[in-house]
Amino acid sequence: MIKAIKTFFCKLMLKAGGWEIDYDLNDQGRKFIVIGAPHTSNWDFIYALPALHLMGIHNLRYLIKNQLFFFPLKYLFYWTGGIPVDRSKKNELTANLQKMIAEKEEIYLLFPPEGTRSSVERWKTGFYYTAIETGLPIILGYMDYKERKLGFGEVFQPTGNFNKDMEVIQSFYVKKTPKYPEKFNQSIYLPKET
Repeated sequence: MIKAIKTFFCKLMLKAGGWEIDYDLNDQGRKFIVIGAPHTSNWDFIYALPALHLMGIHNLRYLIKNQLFFFPLKYLFYWTGGIPVDRSKKNELTANLQKMIAEKEEIYLLFPPEGTRSSVERWKTGFYYTAIETGLPIILGYMDYKERKLGFGEVFQPTGNFNKDMEVIQSFYVKKTPKYPEKFNQSIYLPKET
């Protein structure tokens, strides 16, 4: 009964916002690294949560700056899968994520690679190196405010060729329109010398 009520409200919220869910995983696995982009508004999170519920994604974990884990918001973030990250100092984040992935039978580990709703020069690349080190595929998760579509694009298996892989990812997101386009830098990476 509770699940049915939750599903009803999730559908109602997305319908009220005019959103259509777009995804097709085709049983490609149960463990993924997920990119959440573009991210320029708090509305991204508000609409993404009901969409993920309707997509059947119940084992979501996501990285979020630890400054937001204050009362009462911290309970919402913990309840929805938030992992606090202290960006001001070095930590064992990658090792801890690898351990978490190994221990779970199913996990969708979401990275918002812009790291903020403000404009950034380049994406943080933790999602990429976590995928490489764990061997997990990357789901290109997105929200397109122009098309009013959100969900998952293709499932991408990184090759280890940073420039080639990031070009594929960049070419996908350059076609997506965030809520505030002026805050989204479509050039997401600096090519590395080979």
